[in-house]
Amino acid sequence: MSTMPKMYTEIADWWPLLSDPADYREEAAFFLGVLERFSTQPIRTLLELGSGGGNNASHLKAEIELTLVDLSPGMLTVSRKLNPECEHLSGDMRTVRLQREFDAVFIHDAIMYMLTREDLRRAIDTAYLHCRTGGIALFVPDQVRETFQSRFHSGGHDDGMRGIRYLQWDLPADPTVTHTDTDFVYLIRDGSGEPRVITDRHRFGLFPRADWMEALSAAGFEPSVVPDVFGRELFVGVKS
Repeated sequence: MSTMPKMYTEIADWWPLLSDPADYREEAAFFLGVLERFSTQPIRTLLELGSGGGNNASHLKAEIELTLVDLSPGMLTVSRKLNPECEHLSGDMRTVRLQREFDAVFIHDAIMYMLTREDLRRAIDTAYLHCRTGGIALFVPDQVRETFQSRFHSGGHDDGMRGIRYLQWDLPADPTVTHTDTDFVYLIRDGSGEPRVITDRHRFGLFPRADWMEALSAAGFEPSVVPDVFGRELFVGVKS
């Protein structure tokens, strides 16, 4: 990302109210189950690329030793407060090289910021290089091309007089490109007077299932597609 969305810069410190860690408990348990089902060895260490504010990590850390990598200084600050026992590192999932291997590599919806097939391939290559032999990588895109639907979401939380609400509105997908745009509107109340409104456009990658499978195979993974309980298609790669 040449310019990060405001979610990860200007309002990064609002992340715990924008997206409550408690809301990730069910998801994290499902992801851990997928990792354990496909892994050929016990999972003791996990590298999360694009770890953001650390919401998934806040649940996974009870079972696994975590190393968290993100590109946003603001989100790393939030995650360090939530997960002080975890290692935090600054890095881009396309290029970071830790010279270490892990039992598992996990990329949640941060993978959606890969906008081209080359970006996607580089992120998957990074995951492969950090997997032990017999290790597993799990990728969780919000949508693939075949299942894309323009959606509208809203949410947010309060903390005393402080609070944030958001609206998320997906634009229709253009079949001639590998990305789509989503507009966010944040209404922020900090207790000092009138609420302020911030708009924020995010550009997300959108690839057909075949592109995912091809990139996983090209990296060296044995790929699989796993449907989840939220209607998404997860991609699993086992490093043989």
